[in-house]
Amino acid sequence: MPKTPSTNSMDAQVADKEEVALVRRQYLESEQRFRALLESLPKLAVQGYDRDRRVIYWNEGSTRLYGYTAEEALGQLLEDLIIPDFMRNGVIQAHGTWIEKGIAIPAGELELKHKTGELISVFSQHLMLNEHTDSPLLFCVDVDLSDQKRAHRDLEFATRFDRLTHLPNRQTFEVDLDNLLDSCRRQGTGLATIYLDIDHFVEINDALGYDQGDRLLVELTRRLKACQQDTDLVSRVSSDEFVLAFPGIHLDADVRRVVRHLQNVFLKPFVLDGRERQVTACLGVALFPENGESSRELIRNADVAKNRAKLEGRYAVHFFQQKLHDELVRQHDLSARLEEALDNGEFTLHYQPQVSAVSGRIENLEALLRWEPTEGPTISPAEFIPLAERSGLIHRLGDWVIEEACRQQVEWRAKGFRQQRIDINVSGRQLVRPGALKSFEDTLQRHGLAPQDIGIELTESVLIEADETVLEDLRRLYHRGFHIAIDDFGTGYSSLSYLKHFPATALKIDRSFIHDAPTQPKDRAIMEGAIFIGHRLGLEVVAEGVENAEQLSLLRDMHCDLVQGFFFFRPMPAQEIERLLSGFVASPGGLSG
Repeated sequence: MPKTPSTNSMDAQVADKEEVALVRRQYLESEQRFRALLESLPKLAVQGYDRDRRVIYWNEGSTRLYGYTAEEALGQLLEDLIIPDFMRNGVIQAHGTWIEKGIAIPAGELELKHKTGELISVFSQHLMLNEHTDSPLLFCVDVDLSDQKRAHRDLEFATRFDRLTHLPNRQTFEVDLDNLLDSCRRQGTGLATIYLDIDHFVEINDALGYDQGDRLLVELTRRLKACQQDTDLVSRVSSDEFVLAFPGIHLDADVRRVVRHLQNVFLKPFVLDGRERQVTACLGVALFPENGESSRELIRNADVAKNRAKLEGRYAVHFFQQKLHDELVRQHDLSARLEEALDNGEFTLHYQPQVSAVSGRIENLEALLRWEPTEGPTISPAEFIPLAERSGLIHRLGDWVIEEACRQQVEWRAKGFRQQRIDINVSGRQLVRPGALKSFEDTLQRHGLAPQDIGIELTESVLIEADETVLEDLRRLYHRGFHIAIDDFGTGYSSLSYLKHFPATALKIDRSFIHDAPTQPKDRAIMEGAIFIGHRLGLEVVAEGVENAEQLSLLRDMHCDLVQGFFFFRPMPAQEIERLLSGFVASPGGLSG
């Protein structure tokens, strides 16, 4: 009789079948989840390839990245789809090496081929399934790097080129120019670097708008490129400034020719806001090797020359001069030393007497600022005052002058010198600061001084440019009895219509008219007219720069009130003034005759 399977044996078989079914179901579910996962990653391009590199899997991300649909890709060879020709043999070999020797293909950045033939930057990661079997499967996971690469290219462009004109920026131009200079050295040729600055470009932006300013820059760039040879360089280095380099310069005539070509660029009007407008530019020129050996040195020196050209007005051209650069370096050094000098007490006040043209009596003293460095020679106010004004340090200097003049006047008053007033010079930059004249009054009050003790001198140009607030403060000082002199009269605007509105008490005739008055009828007429006008307006008249008896005699004949100059006294330190006021020092000049 055949054996009947036992119940336990049948149960075991059923259990084994169920377990196999469960494993198969789990495998299918796992595969479905894997495929779903791959499909849910739209930015990841995933492809599967068999042993022969034929496509067995192609997700939607691959379609978006490479252009082939799944139907088009399935069954196709990897190297026929997305591998560029120059990579074809390498990819086939790498795939075979992985299958045969187990050497994996490393992950990395690649440029693979789109359906259109365009190369696409991707980061590719590779995975081998069923490795060491007869049916290995290669899966590639590719991440599109196009946006990152584009951003990198945009960033690289932005760091090397100007966004508007697409010209090289300063950094790129410097590198290119240094390379060009190396070529010039090898060939023994010269080179001209030219700095171009559009005249009054800010006014174009303000009047017409930035879009019209941009239009001008783009059109100018086109014109500059049109007159450029292959070896020439052109760069936009700031909003309205360009730098150009022209190799092969041998003679002055070559330089003049290049400059003329650049100037001709501006002969034709520019169409802005629907109208033709004439635009000009200033040019600064630096030559290799005379004015510099490196790109930075040549650009800097051409810039220095350009700045000098701008001082001369529209359409000017200036060639770099070493002495000009040396002077700029000196001024920069002085600017850096100014504040330190003030902290170190290197400034002093000297005083120059103003004497009666008739009696020779000392009536007033003008306080004059002096810079006496602890090391080196004295520095002229004509040199450091403009630097202080540009740097803003003029406010500290001005406050120090007022404070020191008040302190000195208090000291002299205590010693019995009660007649002489001290006049101080106030610059236009000082008056720009709100409340400057109120601060001046407060300082006098703090020292217990009256309006008759300290006066002020201002140039006529300062007064003409003063706003109503400053004029109102001056009127208040005038009505309080302060002495207000118009300094250097005749050298500024000299508009007599302004003179009647100024709250002034005195005119100081500039030394330039005094110097030649005895021999020059025109200077003498101007001086006589100034004295006459001053007296008719009820103003005291002071003549500056009196250096000889002939000048003094002429001033006395014209009834000038006060004279000031080397014929009587040079500016002196406070100690010498004190001896003078005490009667121990006699005037070197004379009033006889």
